[in-house]
Amino acid sequence: MPVPTPPETRRTFLSRLGAAGASSLLAGCAFPRPASHGLRQSIAAWCFVNQGPKWSVETLVRTAADLGCASVELVDPEHWPLLRRHGLICAATKSHTFVRGMCNPVHWPECHEKLRAAIEVTAAAGFPNVMTFTGMIDTSNEPNGSCVDPERAIDHCVDGYRQIVGAAERANVTLVLEPLNTRDATPMRGHPGYLGDHVDECMEIIRRVGSPALKLLFDVYHIQIMDGDLVRRIRDLGDAIGHVQVAGCPGRGPLGASQEIRYATVTRALVDAGYTGYIGHEWIAEADARTHLAEAVRICSV
Repeated sequence: MPVPTPPETRRTFLSRLGAAGASSLLAGCAFPRPASHGLRQSIAAWCFVNQGPKWSVETLVRTAADLGCASVELVDPEHWPLLRRHGLICAATKSHTFVRGMCNPVHWPECHEKLRAAIEVTAAAGFPNVMTFTGMIDTSNEPNGSCVDPERAIDHCVDGYRQIVGAAERANVTLVLEPLNTRDATPMRGHPGYLGDHVDECMEIIRRVGSPALKLLFDVYHIQIMDGDLVRRIRDLGDAIGHVQVAGCPGRGPLGASQEIRYATVTRALVDAGYTGYIGHEWIAEADARTHLAEAVRICSV
């Protein structure tokens, strides 16, 4: 999930691209959609640019291309022309934050504005997904925040998504709703106070909204902590999964033998369930990031 950012409107979202960037994305220089076959791997930018090795975006993009990945996700649209030059896409576009989400109607105008902006640039580029979140139950410490009645929070999410999902449908873009774990209080490893911390809660929202443009982001790390039973969940969810993210558990470190999730088994379950989307590496490397990335890509290759 992306690091929280200040509120941003559609106008400021697009204006940050500059004239050249906006025209390349919105006026005919769209990226072609890749063919739907096999599992394509992606790297979440914030884990390697904002944390871990703190690479430049260009270093991350070159590394992703060298390792045979298909995408760098959660990277700002201003960098999308760089992705294109290296034959990559952005498999998941940022929108609103995981703090100020759809469970609180006070935040709907902000969420809808940021989602519309993300949908617009994502569709223009021919990319598949836009990230979205239920948000925190209590945002009373945030500007214009408040505390939501937990008994009504899921209803709020359903009503809020019904107001925006049509824009995603028309644009042929999928909103992917992410469950986050609330057990780990370590910053960026868990999110106490988040509404949608269980798969069933997020799936209730998705099913009630009833649109093919709202699907589940199956974050294996968060789901393992809160729910487990990964292979059966993948099998049962089927085409409700719109995007996948992975990390070592516990600790959100690199994939490998030192953590509890057998990702070779997980990726095989995804293939067997008919998933043909992207797998985003969203874990934090403390050292030797490139070596760990190469090993993670190997583990998740099917």
